[in-house]
Amino acid sequence: MNKQLPNSKSERTRNRIIEQTATIFNKKGYAGTAISDLTSATKLTKGSVYGNFEDKDEIALAAFEYNLRQITQEFSVGMEKAATTLDKLLVYPRTYRAIYKRIMDSGGCPILNTLVEADDTHPALKAAALAALQRWKQALVRLINEGIQKKELIQSLDAEKVAENMLSLFEGGGILAKATGKDSYMLHALDQVEDMVLSMKR
Repeated sequence: MNKQLPNSKSERTRNRIIEQTATIFNKKGYAGTAISDLTSATKLTKGSVYGNFEDKDEIALAAFEYNLRQITQEFSVGMEKAATTLDKLLVYPRTYRAIYKRIMDSGGCPILNTLVEADDTHPALKAAALAALQRWKQALVRLINEGIQKKELIQSLDAEKVAENMLSLFEGGGILAKATGKDSYMLHALDQVEDMVLSMKR
């Protein structure tokens, strides 16, 4: 990966390329995104684009991380305002519901999109998406165990099982909503996640 000095012209150009192509990659996928899509979005020549990145793979990985960061930053803002463990867990379905339209306008959940497309075609992208999913699961497990220890949540909870169920609702609702064009799949899944969290209160 090319290393640039902070705030250099090259770094600003790289950031602009990532920002202007992130939605394209998320909507079209890695295979479906052509160099002409990148040059059209950035108004740069092919040489200028690849003068800032080694190849399309590097741009795709950077775009994935950018798309993911747009969502996780929203969760972080909610977490800072949450007082209890229960409130923190509720940040996930409530924040996702609040930004759902924006997520869909940008192509949907980047983790889901990347895992579906890159399953057998792009090992590096698949690894990045799996790592992101694992971090999300670990964050949920950590929060649930914290709530159990503080006696805010039911003591008999299996944190890992609950976290996996929550993620299944998030991603399952997302893939069905995208496939059918019906938001109700995702919105009902978010309702179930919220009900699940509320049912864990001691």
